[in-house]
Amino acid sequence: MIILFYNGIHTRIRYVFLIVTIVLIIAIVRVFYIQVFAYEKLSALAESLWSRELPISADRGEIVDRNGVVLATNITTTSLVVIPNQIEDKEDAAKKISDILGSDYEDMLAHLSKKTSIERVHPEGRQLDYETAEKIDALKIDGVYLVKESKRYYLYGDLLSHVLGYVGIDNQGLSGLELYYDDYLTGEDGSIKYFSDGKGHKLELAEIYEAPTSGITLQLTIDIELQQAVENELDNAMSKYDADSAIAIAMDPDTGEILAMASRPNFDSNDYQNYSAEVINRNLPIWMTFEPGSTFKIITLSAAIEEGLVNIFEDRYTDSGAITVDGATLHCWKHGGHGDQSYLEVVENSCNLGVDTATYINFKKVL
Repeated sequence: MIILFYNGIHTRIRYVFLIVTIVLIIAIVRVFYIQVFAYEKLSALAESLWSRELPISADRGEIVDRNGVVLATNITTTSLVVIPNQIEDKEDAAKKISDILGSDYEDMLAHLSKKTSIERVHPEGRQLDYETAEKIDALKIDGVYLVKESKRYYLYGDLLSHVLGYVGIDNQGLSGLELYYDDYLTGEDGSIKYFSDGKGHKLELAEIYEAPTSGITLQLTIDIELQQAVENELDNAMSKYDADSAIAIAMDPDTGEILAMASRPNFDSNDYQNYSAEVINRNLPIWMTFEPGSTFKIITLSAAIEEGLVNIFEDRYTDSGAITVDGATLHCWKHGGHGDQSYLEVVENSCNLGVDTATYINFKKVL
């Protein structure tokens, strides 16, 4: 009996030793896995719990004309952000900041009392001028920060405004090329990373600066000098004829490149909020439909010349003022017609019937 009892104890010890050994092996393997394979992931998760980021806006890509002249660029402003947990006397801070910004005290106190790690004071704290930013900075309140922010600026004001478009307060494209190429013009924001404890209080650790990346520069086919000339002529035409609207496009006929494009009424892209939606959202050369009229005569007559059906120097046409084509009576714009004329004179006189006849001849050939 004594021998059997001794053997039973010895067996249980071996089992306990085996279990302890297995547990230790599992713990070692687990520690090895955490330290070697899962270290980066777990470290990033841990860091995210005690790190905070103050945003730094990226500059939007510039827009330049065909010669590199800058049309749309950026100016640096500052914006107000707060870290509520770091502000000890929220009522006092809200009173001082609201007085400087000329904003409502209750609204400011609501910003400073939010249960968030970082609160952007919007819109009253966005894109502050230098003097206002200096006054806030002079308060030296813990948890109140001024961060760099980029603001879009159009150097030529209302010039080319419908083509360029405009951006919102967050530098997002809302119209024109700013909207169409927004993905390319938008940069990647940076940040200043700092560290805080579980209650949000800032730790005395080195801050990490992550630089923003600017957007891509967009070069247009527009020639700004030609654009200025075109817009001056539109202004003159609007004034002279008291017109409701005016449109102008200058194009390179060999490449199809748009050298200038403008319309009236227009607006200042720097101050688009003060214009109606009908004005800022309608680029008339693109949006509007209109009758080409006599400008299309040169197209149809050129086709007849190209096909050898009409010789503008030798062939002649007698304009009587009206002709009948397939049962329809067509009239010339000049009462009584232009009489006998060469086809070169048909072009010079913008003769409806002469062009219509050449078009009809060309059409019959195609059929």
